[in-house]
Amino acid sequence: MIIPSIDLMGGSTVQLVGGREKALDAGDPHPILDQFSLAGEVAVIDLDAAIGSGSNRELIESLTRRSPCRVGGGIRDYDTAVRWLNAGAAKIIIGTAAKPELLSRLPRERLIAAVDCFNGRVVVKGWREGTGELAADALRRIAPYVSGFLVTFVEREGRLVGLDVAQAREVIDAAKGVRVTIAGGVTTADEIATLDRMGADAQVGMAIYTGRLSLADAIAAPLVSDRPDGLWPTVVVNEHGIALGLAYSDHESLREAVRLRRGVYRSRTRGLWIKGESSGATQDLLRVDLDCDRDAIRFVVRQRPPGFCHNNTPTCWGEHAGIGPGLSALERTLVDRKHAAPEGSYTQRLFNNPDLLAAKILEEAHELVEASQPDHIVAEAADVLYFALTKLVATGKSLSDVAVELDRRALKVTRRPGNAKPATNSTTPPNAPPASPHASESES
Repeated sequence: MIIPSIDLMGGSTVQLVGGREKALDAGDPHPILDQFSLAGEVAVIDLDAAIGSGSNRELIESLTRRSPCRVGGGIRDYDTAVRWLNAGAAKIIIGTAAKPELLSRLPRERLIAAVDCFNGRVVVKGWREGTGELAADALRRIAPYVSGFLVTFVEREGRLVGLDVAQAREVIDAAKGVRVTIAGGVTTADEIATLDRMGADAQVGMAIYTGRLSLADAIAAPLVSDRPDGLWPTVVVNEHGIALGLAYSDHESLREAVRLRRGVYRSRTRGLWIKGESSGATQDLLRVDLDCDRDAIRFVVRQRPPGFCHNNTPTCWGEHAGIGPGLSALERTLVDRKHAAPEGSYTQRLFNNPDLLAAKILEEAHELVEASQPDHIVAEAADVLYFALTKLVATGKSLSDVAVELDRRALKVTRRPGNAKPATNSTTPPNAPPASPHASESES
């Protein structure tokens, strides 16, 4: 698999040769991350922090809120490690400080140890000083404490000279089953496929930035097909993981999908198919995943109405198949009514009257607090969710945005006490304008 890399220096995306000479400056990392995140996690390395000349902390924090990132550079103590874990880093990359006394205090599943080596031996201090230790020995020593390794072949880094397969095999074997990501020299899709077959990933920067390797070809590198037509079955799901339908992909369609960041497929009858080009039911492509056997793809998309199916339903299994008449269906109804609500409808009143909506949220939250019977609690919770979702839709946000925020919070390793603020201890019900009966409020 491919792990695209964003190296930051002075607030800009750069690529260095051998860790010293700046070969290119690609500018703002945000659009780069949006593109790279189609492949999954992206490595974001703070070079300034790594060499002790500064920090790109605020910039990287904004990136971690945008997409899953592996954050590295300058993480040398417990407090810094925890700060990045709490900030939402999917994983943190620890270099010279990757010692058992630090690693054992942190969640193993989110730790990657960086081992930089020159001709098979560990180098430190910006790759300027050797320790004499064999890289393979360092991996064996640290393996019990981490879930992954980032092994950089310094003599190849940024030089586009290709993969040293024998050296890669040596470090993969030494890792004892801990997943290894190889950086340094990886230039072609064939090399990524070779590493994948060996059970390792490839961290790639220079080859993609210079155009020697396209992101789409890097993603597709491990894929195989046993079909006579060579196509890859492509399961299409929305942001909630709900299956919308089945399509097919090939190299050309995948390249277009990644380039446009849209749902583009290979129709077995019509050729290249850009979903929604004629109907308007387009898809924003969010991520491309490969299955365990590398012979099928999953496209995670944001689907525009009326849906994926040619029958104008959200899924190819019908109106609510896999969705249910619950939150996702309600969200879709609210989005539709935001643009074309029936004149005089309650939903239209809520969209047009923020004060009414705010009062209803407070009123229903209080009624949920007061409810004691299980069925009553369910009913009041439904009302709270309806009004909260209405406010989300009114401001252009969605359940997916809430899910991302919850996922980000789940990454924190330290927690606040969670005590109630003084203002929320009152049981006095809020004043709220009159509204229609609860039974009609959801309009779902």
